[in-house]
Amino acid sequence: MWGPLFTDPDVEAEICDRAWLRAMLDFERALAIVQARAGLVPEEAARMVVTAIDVGHYDPVVLGEDAPASGTPVVPLVRAIAAHVTPEGRAAVHNGATSQDVLDTALSLVAHRALGPVLVGLRAVAAECERLAERHRDTLIAGRTLAQHALPTTFGLKCAGWLVAVDEAETALARVRAHRLAVQFGGAAGTLAAVADPGAALTDQLAAELGLAAPLIPWHTNRTRVVELAGALGEVAGVLGKIAQDVVLLAQTEVAEVAEAEGGTSSAMPHKRNPVRAVLVAAGTRRVPGLVSTLLGSMVQEHERAAGAWHSEWQTVTELLRLVGGAVRGTRELLSRLRVDTERMRRNLELTGGLLMAENVAVRLSAAIGRAEAQDLVAEVCRTAVASGRPLRDALIADLRIGLTEKEVDDALDPACYVGSAGEFVDRALAAHRGRGRP
Repeated sequence: MWGPLFTDPDVEAEICDRAWLRAMLDFERALAIVQARAGLVPEEAARMVVTAIDVGHYDPVVLGEDAPASGTPVVPLVRAIAAHVTPEGRAAVHNGATSQDVLDTALSLVAHRALGPVLVGLRAVAAECERLAERHRDTLIAGRTLAQHALPTTFGLKCAGWLVAVDEAETALARVRAHRLAVQFGGAAGTLAAVADPGAALTDQLAAELGLAAPLIPWHTNRTRVVELAGALGEVAGVLGKIAQDVVLLAQTEVAEVAEAEGGTSSAMPHKRNPVRAVLVAAGTRRVPGLVSTLLGSMVQEHERAAGAWHSEWQTVTELLRLVGGAVRGTRELLSRLRVDTERMRRNLELTGGLLMAENVAVRLSAAIGRAEAQDLVAEVCRTAVASGRPLRDALIADLRIGLTEKEVDDALDPACYVGSAGEFVDRALAAHRGRGRP
């Protein structure tokens, strides 16, 4: 019931129970192949293992039911593989490996495969941000700080901010995928004592066979790789959550500067058109920090093999991938169908009666009377305008101390004249995005 709300089918296909099982089997297949090449197991035995893996029926439900006895599904899986080969073939089944080797490698494979559609989706999100930033480079909007009108800015600059953050998060996640998702092969205590030389070289061969990074040494209780994955996923979630929250705030009835093209309905109120995609992205990303925290808390592990901390990672990483995949998909759909009301943005600039241009007035006065004095004088006039309910323009013209002509006041209160380098910043963000290399 909840799955379609918070996941992407393409990601889900790579993190489901069968995907984990496939990754575990891939490790066992690769292990038999590289050991046969190295002459550590008979080639015929390795062929039997590969055949047993490729044509055998392995049920993740059954493996799960049998897993409590050993604490992982690896032991029942190894037994199931061995049951499909002759006694001679069993020499090549799981030779020299331990359960953690299988599951750590499976975690790396599952993450590597799931990050494929996640990264494709992130690039699509960036493309939508690029489109919006370019189209609205000079579209005026109220900049808001502490949720209040601050100074004028442009909607294009807001979208450029999204774009830069998405690009940075995508870069970090791609780096983890390419360089930090590694094979694990250390044997019972990380020494590969059960494997004859060249044991260490087998790790590199396993990595090449599986398309994963090759670690310097086994990493059974060094969980930096897992935490880097979690951190990169958390970064993506934070970036997407910020975009979603911006949309939720801009779509409020009182603001109405953007809207989802297909707003969600209410079970009770026929008039409602809720920003459901933004809400779901925000909801999913709010769950991510707790999962990242779980993995950070699992870094402290006992000696050469953890007693529980390692076990806590499997479902945590799976759920992280699920939520981030869903957030990427939701954000892509949200931005691709976002309606932008430029007229409403311009009208909202006038809600404060010109008060958000007070800084510009003070800047223009400072050359004549000093910066501090100008700030104090304009602040006083702003208070007078608010107290009297008059626009700031009228209060400025009425105060003889201001010393500006009506035209000078009008120029000072024109939002288009006070967006600083917003356009240049948008151009820089667009140029940087377009200049990025693609793997």
